[in-house]
Amino acid sequence: MRPAPATSLPPSQPVPRTRTDWQTLRSLLPYLWEFRWRVGLAIACLVAAKAAVVGVPVVLKSIVDTLVPMATKAGVPAQTVALAAVPIGLLMAYGALRVASTLFTELREFVFAKVTQRTVRKVALQVFGHLHALSLRFHLDRQTGGLTRDMERGTRGIASLVSYTLYSILPTLVEITLVITYLGLHYDLWFTGITVVALAAYITYTVLVTEWRTEHRRTMNDLDSKANVRAIDSLLNYETVKYFGNEAFESKRYDQSLQRWERAAVRSQTSLSVLNVGQAAIISVAVTLMVWRATVGVVEGRMSIGDLVLVNAFMIQLYMPLNFLGVLYREIKQSLADMERLFGLLDANREVDDAPDARPLQVPAAPDVHFDRVSFAYQPERTILHDVSFTVPAGTTTALVGASGAGKSTLSRLLFRFYDVTSGAIRIGGQDIRTVTQHSLRSAIGIVPQDTVLFNDTLRYNVAYGRPDASDDEIDAAARAAQLERFIAGLPQGWQTNVGERGLKLSGGEKQRVAIARMLLKNPPVLLLDEATSALDSRNEAAIQDALKSVARDRTTLVIAHRLSTIVDADQIIVLEGGRIVEQGRHDALLSQGGKYAAMWALQAREAAQPAAGEVATA
Repeated sequence: MRPAPATSLPPSQPVPRTRTDWQTLRSLLPYLWEFRWRVGLAIACLVAAKAAVVGVPVVLKSIVDTLVPMATKAGVPAQTVALAAVPIGLLMAYGALRVASTLFTELREFVFAKVTQRTVRKVALQVFGHLHALSLRFHLDRQTGGLTRDMERGTRGIASLVSYTLYSILPTLVEITLVITYLGLHYDLWFTGITVVALAAYITYTVLVTEWRTEHRRTMNDLDSKANVRAIDSLLNYETVKYFGNEAFESKRYDQSLQRWERAAVRSQTSLSVLNVGQAAIISVAVTLMVWRATVGVVEGRMSIGDLVLVNAFMIQLYMPLNFLGVLYREIKQSLADMERLFGLLDANREVDDAPDARPLQVPAAPDVHFDRVSFAYQPERTILHDVSFTVPAGTTTALVGASGAGKSTLSRLLFRFYDVTSGAIRIGGQDIRTVTQHSLRSAIGIVPQDTVLFNDTLRYNVAYGRPDASDDEIDAAARAAQLERFIAGLPQGWQTNVGERGLKLSGGEKQRVAIARMLLKNPPVLLLDEATSALDSRNEAAIQDALKSVARDRTTLVIAHRLSTIVDADQIIVLEGGRIVEQGRHDALLSQGGKYAAMWALQAREAAQPAAGEVATA
């Protein structure tokens, strides 16, 4: 199989912070297009509802014009005039239009409800999946509190934007169009001119001031995310805060963020007042001018009392939605600002991605693992691994040893393909891991990390995570092999015991045994053990070591070891220093060489002997 070309790692990709509103809307439109027939039907209901709303003042005008001449007749009681003059048809039409406006409005919401909720669900799911597909580099650089807040606000912003647009903005625009058309067809140009000029002034003023306000909103979002990051980071490190008695220091840091957010919020509210006053002034002037022109028309005999009522009713109907239109525009701009970061997350490039022709990894029960002249650098200016080559033969155990920073953990990350090598290749069963799917690669490798992080769920959930479809008997067997059985039996809630945030309710040894059980349940052909028993006491460590040796007997195993006593039986020991292989061989052979490994062995032997000597002296 032809290996993928080696390429240099790109620098860490930051999440874009600014997108234009049109870019954000274009990102949203494909999700809505899936429901285009529902959107079309909802818009048809919207137009029908607004036509009914505009028709109500027209019918009211006819009723008034019918009543007024009869009411002027002398000696006829008003009640008799009303009953005689008002056609039953007009009254029925008036009531029917009011019912129709409500009916079509509710029908529109019924048709469109699924569109909003499904769009929010699909976008949230895609962002969630994309975040899991991003490289380890992205997640090492991320701030969890800010990331979750961006997702929360972004999904809420989608719901707000879609709802405001269909339920408020479009209905208002349709109603304005119908009103202007009616005024232009039935009255002089003054009425149309005043309405159009007022709308233009209102929209221009609203857009300009809201654009100015949006910067304050974006600043508030940034400061809110930063404050949330500090709060969550502090709470995640609760024990560290307690160890050093820094509660007051953490509160002060949090308050500094809140103070900056408070100043931005005050500026935002002040600018809102400026916007509201200007909008109210424009509307008031327009309504006054319209009523004045209608009054003049009645006095001059060109218009009837019904026309005056009609114009006034139109203005009252337009006043509320038009005034609300400004609020909606602000909300939409705020929703777009909230969505900006959410869709920005989707713009973050995958540093490690499957090749277009990637195929599933095909491995036997115990494949060989070959590191071929592997070099790697997290950043171009700092190379971590230099031309590292070795093979883990099928069904054998190879141990990696060396001081901290020698490159042991980097090799494990490259094996999982959290990063791609800068040069060289890694092959499993003869297949370059860059040419196979990442899912199949990681399914073939089981790991017991030195620092085990658990989900905030039950013990059973965390063990079963190794293979979620495993049976209860298989889960129990894995727990027994990992020496968890007695521990679970002694818990009041047994398997249903919640392990807490990141597994903090368990000791280090208990968490490590859960990780071992999880790996055993996964039952992969390749094992990666990163000091798998470092947090266990001597009795449990011996039992677990025996269990791991039994499991590794028929698998290809790579062990990262700090305590050399745990890997004396390894088929091969590789000594790393400064990202290079300096020694390689079995335990006895490396000791006889008297080199780096022998010096490390002697140092650990002295350290192990010191506590024993101290105990004898004390005795």
